[in-house]
Amino acid sequence: MDFIHGFVEVVLHLDKHLHDITANYGVWTYAILMLVVFAETGFVVTPFLPGDSLLFATGAVAASMGTLDVTLVFALLFVSAVAGNFSNYKIGRYLGPAVFNKKGSWFFNEEYLVSTQRYFTRFGGKTVVIGRFLPIVRTFAPFIAGIGRMETGKFVKYSVVGAILWVGFFLFAGFFFGNIPAVKRHFSTVILAIIFISILPAAFEFARHKYFPSEK
Repeated sequence: MDFIHGFVEVVLHLDKHLHDITANYGVWTYAILMLVVFAETGFVVTPFLPGDSLLFATGAVAASMGTLDVTLVFALLFVSAVAGNFSNYKIGRYLGPAVFNKKGSWFFNEEYLVSTQRYFTRFGGKTVVIGRFLPIVRTFAPFIAGIGRMETGKFVKYSVVGAILWVGFFLFAGFFFGNIPAVKRHFSTVILAIIFISILPAAFEFARHKYFPSEK
């Protein structure tokens, strides 16, 4: 419970924590941010790390403190986002066939592997780009793309596009709007709203497929 409480506290007050981190660690703040962004999508077991909210808060801190170069932050976090995606993709590509080739498991049925491969052949690019904006989904999408044997060049291309759009949108939104007085006064609410809005597309798709399965 202490871990959960502490994690929620960090996520909801990222602006305060980033101010402290930047003040205490200086240039090492870049490395810390890169590590978090890499890990969020680089390992399938770390979807709980902050993503959208971290980028927004980083942009706000870069604008208010002036100790972080927002252009450099964008470049470094873009690299981390792409590298994290590629790492998770390679893990899925390596582990997927071995796991699904196991006999006697309904969950790791080889038919599921074939279905996944067909899906990523047809919709893989869109999934990689749109999935980047969806918490949880962006952690699992590259892993599943690897399992589905999505063509490497195609995966990298769409991963780059998704990373540019994702990092750019949330980072510069925080840079230009994060220090507006009303936003600063209600920063926790803004962070919750960002998380909620990020989840909406996935919730909509789930509801559409659940309640309107025949819709094309």
